[in-house]
Amino acid sequence: MQELDIENWNRKEHFHFFSQFDDPYFAVTLDFDVTIAYKYAKEKQISFFAMYLHACMKAINSVENFKYRIHENKVIIHDTIHASATILREDNTFGCSFIHYDKDFNKFNSNFEAEKRRIETTTNLFPEQNTDDCIYCSAMTWFNFSGHKEPLFGVKKESVPKLAFGKYVEKNSKLVMPVAIAVNHALVDGYHVGLFVDAYQKALNNF
Repeated sequence: MQELDIENWNRKEHFHFFSQFDDPYFAVTLDFDVTIAYKYAKEKQISFFAMYLHACMKAINSVENFKYRIHENKVIIHDTIHASATILREDNTFGCSFIHYDKDFNKFNSNFEAEKRRIETTTNLFPEQNTDDCIYCSAMTWFNFSGHKEPLFGVKKESVPKLAFGKYVEKNSKLVMPVAIAVNHALVDGYHVGLFVDAYQKALNNF
């Protein structure tokens, strides 16, 4: 973890401008082709959610701006970003996880399964580790969507990217899944979202 030199940052004015907004987040919802990833998950009998979440985290960690977080008036660059995903319980409530990222899928999946077991045996909403070196994400697999709005708390000070994954559907002989992406414009521009989108689709295809 290190501090970004804001004074010599080429986005210095952008940062100070958007930091003044009551709600500095902007969001987009895009379809991703999950045909290859879904087929691979079924063939290997592994969690499709764990697979596409791992691909997502691989893409997140490939774009530096997605590692930026605002601490007071400073910008901190985290070394690694993890996943804080909501996980459903049998009673249809959910708990928030903290899944440590690892480039190796098997290690990441093991971390995911451990968090899943923890959530299934507790009523706690939040995990013991609740730091901001993560993304907040949820899977809403009950429906397909084309737009999404995240609940926000303490908006000006928030800087964690928020993602939501929807129900995949078949389109033109492909399986496509909507993903909503919300980011703080003080830290992230459309260009950086574009880098993430390309990296995520590439990761989804690389199974």
